[in-house]
Amino acid sequence: MSSFTKLLTSRALGRYLLIALAWLIFLSVLVLPLYVVVSEALREGFSYFWSTITDEESISALKITLIAVVISVPLNVIFGVAAAWCVSKYEFWGKSLLVTFIDLPFSISPVVAGLVFILLFGAQGFFGEWLMEHDIQIIFAMPAIILATLFVTVPFVARELIPLMQEQGTQEEEAARLLGASGWQMFWHVTLPNIKWGLMYGVVLCTARALGEFGAVSVVVGNIRGSISLPLYLQALYDEYQQVAAFGVAGMLLLLALCVLALKIWSESRLSHQQTSKEK
Repeated sequence: MSSFTKLLTSRALGRYLLIALAWLIFLSVLVLPLYVVVSEALREGFSYFWSTITDEESISALKITLIAVVISVPLNVIFGVAAAWCVSKYEFWGKSLLVTFIDLPFSISPVVAGLVFILLFGAQGFFGEWLMEHDIQIIFAMPAIILATLFVTVPFVARELIPLMQEQGTQEEEAARLLGASGWQMFWHVTLPNIKWGLMYGVVLCTARALGEFGAVSVVVGNIRGSISLPLYLQALYDEYQQVAAFGVAGMLLLLALCVLALKIWSESRLSHQQTSKEK
């Protein structure tokens, strides 16, 4: 066997080993845990699983989670688009500092973020006395969940749009401006069509993060039944040794995650198609 043939054989063997290793990691780290969740959720039968995810506390936790998502994601879209527009279209003092602040939730533990909100809005916090005087409750209530979710999801839309808008440049907006378009017309008819699939991808990532947030929310609301999100309710059931019910709630979260994953794959394909079309 020639040295060239040996080289090809060794390369092919290395490629197959890497593929096998990737599949092994995929099956053991992702597929196996998902199988355990589904099997445990259905261990007592589908009727028990259905009763678990449709009881009063599960529905309440689901509503709280969805409310947090419905409020935090649009706010993040507004902030993300505005921040990406400023960073990619203008030069100004503090630009790098703004980008650093956008990335801050990536580097700070969610638990620390929750503690910061406690120090700001808790009974003994910076604004605590004023809030008590005006009968406004933030900590251990829905506003705290929204604030915590908003904080941890801030970077996702902005970080998806900033490189996309920087790559596109400002030529099309400048042409629209020369043709007499107003700022809103330029945004709706030029900028938004160019970023819509990247924006959709950022929204999907933001939604997925908001659905699964645990650390910051657990700090600001504690474990008060009836006022906790789905991940916290799952933890409460598990702590009470209701493992089948806990896996049932985990199954509900898994269904939501699969829906978000389907949107992610779709938005990724559309974004890739858009980028390919522009390159042509």
